[in-house]
Amino acid sequence: MTEYLVIDLDTERWVCRVCGRDIWSAHGNYKLGCLVYDRDPREIHQPIINPDRYEFTFSPDPTYCRILEFYCPGCATQIETEYVPPGHPPTADLVIDVAALRTQWEERGVDPEQVHNYGPGEDAQKYTAMHKATGHIR
Repeated sequence: MTEYLVIDLDTERWVCRVCGRDIWSAHGNYKLGCLVYDRDPREIHQPIINPDRYEFTFSPDPTYCRILEFYCPGCATQIETEYVPPGHPPTADLVIDVAALRTQWEERGVDPEQVHNYGPGEDAQKYTAMHKATGHIR
């Protein structure tokens, strides 16, 4: 589903591609099962001009913006980052119809991990080789 997330269709759960950790129900927002680091945006986007002299420094105001970083609770791989107002709940960026996904793969008659297993490390090499062989990439 992403570079670091896969849906296990047998258990209908979000799973970390790196360590295999079960994160959350695939019927819900995977971010709710992640470790979250609520960052002050000034740590990432440092002021361009002197904050002692100027009210607006081109750095996001932490009273209006927070950076949420989402990490796998098993291996601490960073899965996602989002900018939200302070106190805002994590956004749902992936909403998957798990039943329809299961049906698609059953109709194809192949294991989705055998066909589209790409991600960190050797998986990326396998993905690239497969798509070069089929002409999807050059």
